[in-house]
Amino acid sequence: MRTAAKPSTKATTARGSRSGDAAGDASAAVTGATVGAILRVLRRAARGWNAPVLTLMAAEKHDPFLTLIGCILSLRTKDETTAVAAPRLFARARTPAEMLALTAREIEELIFPVGFYRTKARVILGICRDLIDKFEGRVPDEIETLTTLKGVGRKTANLVVTESFRKPGICVDTHVHRISNRWGLVTTKTPDQTERALRAALPRRYWIEYNSLVVAFGQTICHPVSPWCSRCPVARHCPRRGVTHSR
Repeated sequence: MRTAAKPSTKATTARGSRSGDAAGDASAAVTGATVGAILRVLRRAARGWNAPVLTLMAAEKHDPFLTLIGCILSLRTKDETTAVAAPRLFARARTPAEMLALTAREIEELIFPVGFYRTKARVILGICRDLIDKFEGRVPDEIETLTTLKGVGRKTANLVVTESFRKPGICVDTHVHRISNRWGLVTTKTPDQTERALRAALPRRYWIEYNSLVVAFGQTICHPVSPWCSRCPVARHCPRRGVTHSR
């Protein structure tokens, strides 16, 4: 008697993809030529998102100094926490001079419970002293100059340049790094590698808005673990690289 053939692993994987196992692998990787269509969809969808990054950006109102300090607060801190702490600090001080009128202890109390709040209070005061001593109280508009400020890395510098000065730059945080790789737009291991890869792959006209759109998308839909693929407005474009489970 003939033995029934054992189902192939390949076929099983294909059926299982709908529940999140290797889901969406049939979709082609996002490219510089196709990313524009995705960003247009996200731009429309973002109007209905209650994303912490959008709340924070509204509080900063594209002011270079507020954007700079808000980004310092956000480092290694949940966006939800930063979105509350930053406006509380800005209600007391909105310029380098006003910030220097506060003590480190006062800043600590205002920004608690952001991560490393004691260290960040000292960093903020140091940045403010440098802005006054070296730049006449004004925030530089060049990435290389911004990174001369102690505590300011490329992520922060790119965000200030793009959001406050509307100059081309690509701010790469954990959301941008993860989602750019999930889309297959880049294949990188670190945020610094992602920034360099995106500068080559992403058309320059999308650089300024890329961070805010992708971060808001990551906060609301494209989570690190178990993303909401069933709610995703760009699901049909996404190869879902590295996704092992989704909702």
